[in-house]
Amino acid sequence: MNIAAALQAARVAGVDRLDAQALLARLLRQPRSWLLAHTDAVLDGGSQASYAALLARRAAREPLAYLLGEKEFFGLMLRVTPDVLVPRPDTETLVDWALDLLPLQTAAAVADFGTGSGAIALAIAQHRPAARVTAIDASLSALAVARDNSARLGVAVEWLPSDWGSALTQRRFFMIVSNPPYIAEGDAHLEMLRHEPQQALTAGADGLDAIRRIVQQAPPLLEPGGWLLFEHGFNQAGDVTRLLHTAGFADVASRRDLAGRPRCSGGRRSA
Repeated sequence: MNIAAALQAARVAGVDRLDAQALLARLLRQPRSWLLAHTDAVLDGGSQASYAALLARRAAREPLAYLLGEKEFFGLMLRVTPDVLVPRPDTETLVDWALDLLPLQTAAAVADFGTGSGAIALAIAQHRPAARVTAIDASLSALAVARDNSARLGVAVEWLPSDWGSALTQRRFFMIVSNPPYIAEGDAHLEMLRHEPQQALTAGADGLDAIRRIVQQAPPLLEPGGWLLFEHGFNQAGDVTRLLHTAGFADVASRRDLAGRPRCSGGRRSA
């Protein structure tokens, strides 16, 4: 089997052509452009078997990032494993908002609740190196991935195991950011996400349990005037802003994602 035939097999298996090329390029340790210029190159038996296995996993909707072992986020190439959610472009909306509120030379303390791969914390620390960024997660496996990303990228972040803010009760932050689980248990979309860690996806019957808990915990952890920013589902902005208003937050607002949908909401602790 040559490269052209291998890519045709991917099409028959129902795998997107760009995904198929990315998998084959990684397997052969060649750039994608090399594949296009060497379509007659023959794969040995071992490569054919390995590629067939990768195609089967991708056809079963296993995320491409898990198969490649990496995903780009906010200009950073992150290692990802099934212990963490795959970073998504919509989450960059949350990072943009955080950076807008953090002056370049600020030494402000920032906390990332439920850091997963470390994507948000690392992006903020990369672009605001004077800030003191702390990232927490209840999953030790996720923290191991985040620490590895931090070491590889040379971006300094404090990584702590914590059930949301329980380990931070003696700390105060200028900003808390979070992309918490926000999908309702039993939601039909979960089938599409079955390969990702469910504890990082679902949060109760309406998907808001984690956000409720963070809103409750956040005020004593924030400096007066400090900010709490969330990512949430595209149809949850109204619920999240009501929770923030009820908890006494000021300047409550939402921001839209790349598709124009309200994807993030936040507010400021009243001084």
